[in-house]
Order: sequence, then structure tokens, then C-alpha cells
Amino acid sequence: MAGGSRNNNWERIEMGVRNTERLIRQRDYNSAMIRARQTLEFMVRMLADRTGGMNDGDLKEMIDMLYQSRQITKTSCDRYHKIRMMGNKAAHEGDNSATNADLAFQLLSQEVHVFANDYQNRRSAGRTASRSATSRSSSRSAASRPSSARSSASRPVRNGRRRSGKRRRSRFSPYDLMKLLIPLVCILLLFIVVRLIKPKQEEAEVTEPKISTEAPVETTRPVETMETMESSQAESSTEEQPRVYRTNDVLNVRSEPNTQSNRLGKLNSGVTVEYIRAENEEWAVILYDGQEAYVASQYLTAE
Repeated sequence: MAGGSRNNNWERIEMGVRNTERLIRQRDYNSAMIRARQTLEFMVRMLADRTGGMNDGDLKEMIDMLYQSRQITKTSCDRYHKIRMMGNKAAHEGDNSATNADLAFQLLSQEVHVFANDYQNRRSAGRTASRSATSRSSSRSAASRPSSARSSASRPVRNGRRRSGKRRRSRFSPYDLMKLLIPLVCILLLFIVVRLIKPKQEEAEVTEPKISTEAPVETTRPVETMETMESSQAESSTEEQPRVYRTNDVLNVRSEPNTQSNRLGKLNSGVTVEYIRAENEEWAVILYDGQEAYVASQYLTAE
């Protein structure tokens, strides 16, 4: 019954780890951290049962008592507290962080692995102790028998051990070694062939002519900006000032020549506007919906 209870407890811990991983895959990080804390608490209570009188306290107190009684190491103690605090934060504050959930799962997996090794070592130690006790009792009973009986009883056992040893040695033959080596050799040859073929493909890709994706350069005259237009006006006073301009970007129309004034509308790129005059170096006056309005002159191009 005790062995069945231990197996059930161990299955419950493994189920907790699997459920935590499943919740993370489902992106339910809050529930994953809570499940990790529940699994940790069950594992801590199992460890506390070994010492007796420790499984009725708070989880934090039990972890500290396990460390003080040298049931767990300092590293395990710190990991236990991290899992506990992340589970409390998820339960009481609604934490749903993927990073915290992944960290809680990794720490729990590591500590469950440590717990499993300790659990197996304790079981094997118990089995070894029971076997040694049985061997001591059998040796005592054998010592009480006559020497002839002991010698006759010991000879078949030795012969049996020798025969079993010969049988075990004869099981592994050169044929078995060949069966193991053949797949490895095949994999190695396949790897070499792939490495030989791949450089050829790379050389073929390098020698392929490169297709130029650059658009042909148009031999059009440079677009005149507001600054070049104003300089040309200063050089030639007899030249007429163009009245029509085109926007070269999305442009806001303002009621005043500043960015804090009301926005009357917006002009898309490539829209033709009627230019009235230059307000200053940064703003120009245009005709918008039958009234004067202001736009940034750097986004206007003479047409």
C-alpha cells in the first residue's frame, strides 16, 4: 500500500508538470503559474512528510524548514521561493506574463528532476538495505548447516554464474557490431555527398548574371523648388512669377503661418494649388476654398 501511495504521488507531480506545459502552449500563462505553484506545494508536502510535523504550516515556512533540516539545497530553496512568488502573483494580482510562466515551468522541471533522482535513490537504498538484511539472514542459516552441505550448495551456484556469464558474453557478436556501424556509415556518406553538392549549387547561383532592378534614369530637367524660383525672380525682375504650384508631399492647410493654428484641410501629394505670395521663408499663401490660407513652402514645387 505504501509503494502504491508513493507511485500515485509521483504520478500526480508528473501530471502537474505536464498540465503546466500544456497551459503554456495554450497561452494561458496565468493558470500555468498557478498550476506550477500547486505542484510545488504538493512536492514540498511530500518532502515534509519524511521529517514529520512540518506539513501543517505555510508553504514559505515549510520551504525554509526543509532547507534548515538539509532536506533541500540552497539552490532548490531559492527556486522553490521563485515558483511560489510567481504563483502568488498570478493568483492574487492576475499576472499573465509569458516570461514568468516559462521561468516557472523551467524551474519546476529542474526541481522535479532533482526530486525524482532523490526519490529513486531513496527507493534503491531501501531495496539495498532489505536485500542486505536478507543476505545476512541466509548467511546465518547457511553457517548453521554442515560444511558438506554448504560446499554442495555453493558449487551449482558458481557453475550457474559461470554459464550465465558465458551466455551474456556470447550475446554480443561482431554481427551485432556491424548492424550498429552500417547505419552510421550510411549517414556519414550522405552528409559528405550533401556537402559536395551544395558548393556546386552555390557556385551556380553566384555565376548567374545579375538582373539590374534599377529603373532607367530619366533625362528630365531638375524640378524647380520654391527656393530656386525665388532666386530666379531676384535675378530676372522681368520674368513672370508662376501662380500655379504642385504639392510634393501630403500637406496641411493652416489658417495662420504656424503649426499651432487651426488646420483648414489637407492636400495630397501631386495636387495643383494656386500660389498667391510668399509669407516668409517657411510659409506661402495659397488660394484654398476661395480664401487665403497658409502652407509650408518647402512642400511646394513650381509647375
